[in-house]
Amino acid sequence: MKTHTTFRIGGPADIYVEPSIYQMVPLIAYLREIDAPFMVIGNGSNLLISDDGIEGVVVALGKAMSEIVIDESTQTVVAAAGAMLSSVANRAAEAGLTGLEFASGIPGTIGGAIYMNAGAYGGEMKDVIVSATILEGNGELKEIYVDDLDLSYRHSALMENEWIVISAKLQLAAGNVDEIKATIADIRDKRIEKQPLNFPSAGSTFKRPEGYFAGKLIDDAGLRGYTVGGAQVSEKHCGFVINKSDATASDVLQLMKNVDQIVYEKFGVHLTPEVRIIGRNIN
Repeated sequence: MKTHTTFRIGGPADIYVEPSIYQMVPLIAYLREIDAPFMVIGNGSNLLISDDGIEGVVVALGKAMSEIVIDESTQTVVAAAGAMLSSVANRAAEAGLTGLEFASGIPGTIGGAIYMNAGAYGGEMKDVIVSATILEGNGELKEIYVDDLDLSYRHSALMENEWIVISAKLQLAAGNVDEIKATIADIRDKRIEKQPLNFPSAGSTFKRPEGYFAGKLIDDAGLRGYTVGGAQVSEKHCGFVINKSDATASDVLQLMKNVDQIVYEKFGVHLTPEVRIIGRNIN
């Protein structure tokens, strides 16, 4: 799985499949019928997968589920769950639609972004989403509107239900193409300047504690550059744990545990993982 995550960490899945949007419903129905363990992933940009890999079937929403349809007359975008946020933002920009610029640098898919209510630079998915077409646990397709998605900071109703995002409808607004592209370019430059994009990572490792910033707490605790095995607290941005040199999931987990303990001892604040930690024998 290390070739399917931005952390470049993780052992093998028993079975790995990339279905088309037309194959998703029968595939999930079959897996549930035979009671096979499975998990759905997007670009793997917010995952830390066990060194022992994943039991069962990994269903990856990739290029075969990446269709993007733009209706300029209503300023709406319908994107399949496997469409990359950057692609959707850039397509919207070309069509002169504004509102998704914040997502242009997030290395995830539409499905994953809704699952986590992804956000950056003052925007988040709940600001633009109208509804999501989801596959329910009973095998039925259903359109869920934004209020029922219960989107909040790094949370959605998908986390408490057996829902799988198939596609999403976004409501944007008419804007100036050059201004939209300039904003996207500005966000790109800020990411390059502030984030350790030259190393594999899963983005922000910890959630923002109420009233604090995780990166500042880690930095103030003297942990900039702190290393366990091949994993390191980024020297460029302390909110990121990076795969500095062939890190294992065990390296990252131990580093995260140590960082949380030290920050708590110094400031009385616990750090909660933002990265999803999954797989065999994970703890």
